[in-house]
Amino acid sequence: MPTPTPPPAPDHGATELPEDPFAQLIAVLSLERLGEATMSVTSGVDDTTSDAESRRDVFLGQSQRVPHGRVFGGQVLAQSIMAAGATVADEPGAAPRPIHSLHAYFVRPGDDKKPIRFSVQRVRDGGSFSVRRVHAIQDDDTIFVMYASFQEVADGLDHHEAMPEVPGPEDLPTVADQIGHLEHPVAQYAAYRRAIDMRHVEGGIWLNARPDQAPNQHVWMRAKGELPDDPLMHAAVLAYASDYALLEPVIRGHGLAWGDPRLRVASLDHVMWFHRPARADDWILYTQNSPSAQGGRGLGVGRMFSRDGTLLASVAQEGMVRLKDG
Repeated sequence: MPTPTPPPAPDHGATELPEDPFAQLIAVLSLERLGEATMSVTSGVDDTTSDAESRRDVFLGQSQRVPHGRVFGGQVLAQSIMAAGATVADEPGAAPRPIHSLHAYFVRPGDDKKPIRFSVQRVRDGGSFSVRRVHAIQDDDTIFVMYASFQEVADGLDHHEAMPEVPGPEDLPTVADQIGHLEHPVAQYAAYRRAIDMRHVEGGIWLNARPDQAPNQHVWMRAKGELPDDPLMHAAVLAYASDYALLEPVIRGHGLAWGDPRLRVASLDHVMWFHRPARADDWILYTQNSPSAQGGRGLGVGRMFSRDGTLLASVAQEGMVRLKDG
């Protein structure tokens, strides 16, 4: 169990977030820097071992309320990127180092009624790369662990795979078009309370399975407002959005839909490589497929392309995907 010793601070409880979903996203990504602390933090994966006490940068972030009461994984992922990146950007005299990869584990479900503390360890600052480790903590428990690497902009070999040809987002229905008429709180949240506009090329699987049962899909997505010209925030919002729908190819491939009462899904880990600069408020094509499902787990793999066909990022996530008996 983590044993943090935070710097003196007033009581930080959950604060009122804006009603507008996009403004709410900006608010939760605008972390409060609490300063430094001496902390001993468990790995989060094995609670029997912990780090020696060391100095950490500590940040506080708020949680978005969601219908199931558990912190959205994309939120804590994006907040961890903002926390880690803040400690890279404040290195005196250093050239900018954009994030280029992250490897993360969702350890425990978070409570969306409580804020989250982010402990950032400065693992290394080398000649070209900086590595950070982030623990997200609620009630002295680690709920999420992430390693992230940042690199100075450099020249080198350059190629990428081609974007598939699919219909544009303007020709596709919104989530609100598909399920906005339903009174169910989950449907209302997905239709109107998300900060990301998502449009499925093959059609959503909200209520009913699709007839083809193919373990792949294409989704257009973008933030529902104009983001600041901050590359770190655009990367964070890209990661935030990446956690939506990446396990859907697993579900789709087995003829299932989100509305199936037997279905139990939860993210286990998340890996992301940021290849090129991106604007998360422009349309991005998120191509997804599932190469494997077994043992109650399913793997989703994705590619993100800009509207002009440039490969921006690659993503992989394994999740728990189970069917409850009865």
